[in-house]
Amino acid sequence: MAKGSLGRVAYILVLVGGILLVVFGLLSLVGMAGMMAFNMPGLGLFAGFGAILGLILGIVAIIGSKRVMDLIWAIILIIIGFIGGGIGGLLVLIGGILGLVARYI
Repeated sequence: MAKGSLGRVAYILVLVGGILLVVFGLLSLVGMAGMMAFNMPGLGLFAGFGAILGLILGIVAIIGSKRVMDLIWAIILIIIGFIGGGIGGLLVLIGGILGLVARYI
C-alpha cells in the first residue's frame, strides 16, 4: 500500500470517527436534557459532562484529521480516540495509528 493511500485512509477514518463523536455527543446532550427536566436534576450535571467531552473531542478530531500524518497530531488523535470511546473513538484511534504508520513507512 502506498504512503499516500494509507494516509488517505487514516484521514477518512479520523474524519468519520470525529463526526460520529460529535453526533453521539449531541444525542447524549439531548437525552440528558430530557432526563434533567423530569426525574434526576442532580445526576444530569455529571452525565452531561461526558456528552460535552465527546463533543469537544469530536471537534478536535475533525480539525486534526487534515494533519493526521504529522507526528504530534497523530499522537493527539490516538489519545482522543482512547478517551472518546465508542465506535467514533475507535475509528479515531485506528486512524491515528494508521497516520503514524504512514508517516514512518
